[in-house]
This record gives sequence, structure tokens and C-alpha cells, in this order.
Amino acid sequence: MLMKSQAVEIERRDNKEGNKNKYIAEKVAKNVFMASALIAVISLLLIIGFVFYKGLTPFLFKGYSFTEFIMGSDWVPSADKFGISSMVAASILATIGALLIGVPVGILTAVFIAEVAPKKLAKIISPAVELLAGIPSVLYGVFGLAVIVPAIQNVFNLPKGQSLFAVIIVLAVMMLPTIISVSETAIKAVPQAFKEGSLALGASKIETIFKVVLPAAKSGILAAVVLGVGRALGETMAVILVAGNSPVMPTSIMDSVRPLTTNIALEMGYAFGTHQEMLFATGVVLFTFILILNIVLNKLSNKAVD
Repeated sequence: MLMKSQAVEIERRDNKEGNKNKYIAEKVAKNVFMASALIAVISLLLIIGFVFYKGLTPFLFKGYSFTEFIMGSDWVPSADKFGISSMVAASILATIGALLIGVPVGILTAVFIAEVAPKKLAKIISPAVELLAGIPSVLYGVFGLAVIVPAIQNVFNLPKGQSLFAVIIVLAVMMLPTIISVSETAIKAVPQAFKEGSLALGASKIETIFKVVLPAAKSGILAAVVLGVGRALGETMAVILVAGNSPVMPTSIMDSVRPLTTNIALEMGYAFGTHQEMLFATGVVLFTFILILNIVLNKLSNKAVD
């Protein structure tokens, strides 16, 4: 009886010690997760704070007009002229053009992989799309410079092929992997019962895809578009190689352009003083564009869910 009592006491002590160790381990894990989250948030706040501080300094402390900065068309740092309207227009036009090409192609490709293609073919196309996403952006730019730019130059009989049109094509290709991958995941997440119900009511497979599957997956598809737009707005290296980098207001799709990201990348290496601060201000404008775009598309995504 005494032996049994001692064994019970030992087991109870071990359980208590085990529970204590488990509690300590859970608390440590919780603190590690909290620290990781704080590092991410603090890093974001520091980056935003630094960029906004540097970018707003000319307007808050040096008397420059933010309206003239946004609306002005002349970018001549040596003459103290800082107008980015042409770059804003180039970024917006390039993004819209890339969306007009990339979104339909990306969504239709995702539909083909998820719903139409035989499994063997889908297993080939899907990894190929993922591989496309892994290609460094500078290689897209080199491809555009070596293939797309000469093609535009020859087809349209231009002095040079570096143009807004070349930027649109390169960005459309670059956003395809993101749109295809996310849209494919959203389409595959649609419950099978939705498709079966549509087919049972007499709808064809194509009608089911466009009238049932895509509307059910529109929240995920909108998320894919958001990520694709972010890729297009933020791309730099590939755009530098095919844009022509002329800081003038584009009047034609065949004109050379200089988007916001390209302007920062080209001049930040040697800029100083007010010139450098104006480049940070360009970054503030770019950040604001992306923020507004994310807010709008997130609102649309929430409406799609509702």
C-alpha cells in the first residue's frame, strides 16, 4: 500500500513538472511569435516614417509647393525644377495597359489549368508558371530589350523601340505568374457542389465556369489583381531597360517614358540635398498610390465576399 502511494505521488509530481515545462514552452513560443510580429510591424513603421520624413521635408521646411511637384511637367534638378506629372502619367498608363493585357490572359489561363486542361497537361503548365515567377526581373528587362524593343521598332518603323508600349508588354508578362497562381487557387477552392448543381440544372461546362465558378471565386481573383498591380507599379529594373527613360509627358503609346520607380533608381545613386529629398518625395507618391489601390481593391474584395 505504501509503495502504491509513493508511486502515485511520484507520478503526480512528474505530471506537475511536465505541465510546468509545457506552460514554459508555450509561453516562450508565444513571446517568440509576438517578437516576430513586432519586428515586422516596427520595420514597416520605420521604413514609412523615414521615407515620409525625407520626402516631405522640402514641402514642410524649404518652401517648395507640393502642388507644383505633382502637377509640374519639368524635371531638371540642376535648374531646381522638380515636376513629376509626366512620371505619374507614365506609371498609371503603364499599369492600366498591363492590366488590360495581363488580367484577362492570367484569369483565362488559371481557368484552363484548374477546370479545362487534362491533369497531365495541367501538371506541366502549373510548374512552368511557377518557374516564370522565379525569373529575376532584370532578365525580363533583358528579354524585352533584346526581343520586344527591336520588334516594336521594326513593326512600327520607329527610330527606337524603347517606349510605353514596350513597358506595358513587359509588365503584363511579369504580372502573369502572380495572377495565374492566386486565381488558380481561388478557382480550385470553389466547392464542388456549386459545379455539380449547375451541371445538374442543364448548364454546360463553360457556362458553369463563367456563371458559377468565377463569380464564386471573385474575391480571390481580385486579390490576384491587387498583387499583380503591386508588381506592375513597383517594378524597376525591367522597366529601366525598355522605357527609354525620357522625363516628358507621353502623348503616344510609342513615346519614351520614365515611370516613378525608374526615376528613383536612375538618380538616387548620385543625388544629394534637395534633389535626393525630391526623389524620396517621389517614393511617397508611389507609396500613396499603392496604398490607395490596396484600400479600394480590398473594399471590392469585401463586397465580393458579402
